[in-house]
Amino acid sequence: MKIKKSPQNPILSPLLKNHWESLAVLNPAVIYNEEDKLFHMFYRAAGNDETHYIYLGYAISKDGIHFERQSNNPIIEPDKNGADGGGVEDPRIVKIEDYFYLTYASRVFAPGQYWKKDKKHYGFQPKAGPMVLNYNNTETHLAISKDLKNWKKLGRITDPKDDDRDVVIFPRAINGKFYRTSRPSARFGKGYPCTNPSIWLTSSDDLLSWNEQLELFYEGKEDWESLKVGASCPPFETSEGWIMIYHGVSKKDKIYRVGAFLLDKNNPMKILARTKKSFMEPEFDYETKGFYNGCVFPTANVVKDGTVYIYYGCADRFIGLATVKLSDLIEELKKEENKCV
Repeated sequence: MKIKKSPQNPILSPLLKNHWESLAVLNPAVIYNEEDKLFHMFYRAAGNDETHYIYLGYAISKDGIHFERQSNNPIIEPDKNGADGGGVEDPRIVKIEDYFYLTYASRVFAPGQYWKKDKKHYGFQPKAGPMVLNYNNTETHLAISKDLKNWKKLGRITDPKDDDRDVVIFPRAINGKFYRTSRPSARFGKGYPCTNPSIWLTSSDDLLSWNEQLELFYEGKEDWESLKVGASCPPFETSEGWIMIYHGVSKKDKIYRVGAFLLDKNNPMKILARTKKSFMEPEFDYETKGFYNGCVFPTANVVKDGTVYIYYGCADRFIGLATVKLSDLIEELKKEENKCV
């Protein structure tokens, strides 16, 4: 399968004049809006401060490649006295009926510059709990918008004890229920059906209150995904079923690589096929030299005119774009060696 990384990569880089995005921009949510015929990007950003507060910036594009920032200020920022006080990061976006839904990972306290061995701890750690404060665990939150410009935060949608992120929502109800996948980092090992951090699935009636009985969806089986796996981009529907792009990390080299699932249209737990070999990995300097060297981390896909646009974070510092023909991706998933049923 031929996947093409844009010669314009990185398509978005830090902007020194804006402190809040002067160090890193990465891991964007992107959606194509049929009403205005524009690609809308919501990107994770951080400035060069030890606390490493994380924000979301906003940019638009006519062609999906050349993006223009829409403000010198974040479009969504942490409420430093609230539950998402440490930052708003790694967003994913879907449109359901007339509204846009954005999931984002957050912590109560700023994470500090996590790539440094001597990073500082911010916040406090009460012995009585809650646990989320003691470990500054990740929680995933939900926001909603009618126009992609004005956002209402709705609160967390994951259990704070689970240290849960990589939440992607299916863009329509299936058999009367909404579904999401996530990667709860606390749910593995003794007492759980997986030995490494894995992808889990659950359902909801209203997108805010989710069934706490998560089901194990997939644990990494190949070498390139042997350390952990997580959903990357919101699933999109095709004539063959749902396609969901995901990431895996290898125990051997700690490098992030990318694969895809083909899921049954009426049963998101049923994996029809998956790419046994990764189809995307770090190659270029902008992917191998940053704050996490050797990381390609997709968080958005847009299907337009038969092409899948895959937007991804590069080494936790830049944003890149890769494209593949939808027909080629389906053909790859339908190969005999990739079938799961």
